[in-house]
Amino acid sequence: MSKHSIPSSRRRWLASLSALALGFASTAALAQVELRLGHVGEPGSLFQKSADEFAKRANAKLAGKATVVTFGSSQLGGDKELLQKLKLGTVDFAIPSTVMSSEVDLFGIFEMPYLVKDREHMKRIEKDVVWPALAPAAEKKGLTIVAVWENGYRHITNNKRPINVPADLAGIKLRTPEGKWRVKMFQAYGANPSPMKFSEVFTALQTGVMDGQENPFTQIYSAKFQEVQKYLSLTGHVYTPAYLVTGTKKWMSLPADVRKILEDTAKETQAYVYQTAAADEEILLGKLKAGGIQVNTPNKEAFIAASKPVYDEFSSEVKGSGPLIDKAIALGK
Repeated sequence: MSKHSIPSSRRRWLASLSALALGFASTAALAQVELRLGHVGEPGSLFQKSADEFAKRANAKLAGKATVVTFGSSQLGGDKELLQKLKLGTVDFAIPSTVMSSEVDLFGIFEMPYLVKDREHMKRIEKDVVWPALAPAAEKKGLTIVAVWENGYRHITNNKRPINVPADLAGIKLRTPEGKWRVKMFQAYGANPSPMKFSEVFTALQTGVMDGQENPFTQIYSAKFQEVQKYLSLTGHVYTPAYLVTGTKKWMSLPADVRKILEDTAKETQAYVYQTAAADEEILLGKLKAGGIQVNTPNKEAFIAASKPVYDEFSSEVKGSGPLIDKAIALGK
């Protein structure tokens, strides 16, 4: 039957059906642009809150052009696995923290004890150190930093004794994240540190494979470490930023308008992250105390004094790090 022999009413019906089918196909294609964001945070953690807030804001602005979907609790892998998956393009975003120094040595600047005074100081470091020096170094490794968020101030928990001075760490088996400078720092303090995936820490503490660990309150509380630890020492030895990171190759394959929405939203989300982190610190310390963990305030001056060898080794081993450390310290004055 020729086109001309089809009654006009049926032609109109077929045209409508065809347009409807194209519409469905177009909608399905849009729905398939799912951007997966993986992180290691447990429910209630700052990572989970940050990721979900970013996804909510981004998805409202993207209006169907793409959809950010979050996966917490190491569902898509631990920190190191997530970085590899970003490079391969099998995961779209992750929120690494300490582990970035295992990819780019210069990120070890944030492993230097007592470097970052507060969040206002961190904002200045972000502007004058992270974007000019660290972000380009990450890009060379196939990783694009989209925004700087937070993991937080880290404190030590353990089952042996309260930690008041570095000597109290002698012989303590301490879990650290997967970054060599944290290991070196705790070796300098006299502990026996071992890197381990975050998802394995609770069981390691529960079974005595590890005596202790160090993390911000948000990670300690959300992972329920207080249930398997006796002592919490408020060392505040390191402030760890977190980063919203994507694989450079995958990032550049996204439409420019989608990239702009994601980048602008990620940077805007920082204010929410900092406000939430500050509010949670006070609340979570109260909850940890109420849970029965014994809390003490250590001699920070003793820890600062014991930190000098770590600074010296980092400055001599990592090319270009000395001037960055000097700049970061100067920004805190």
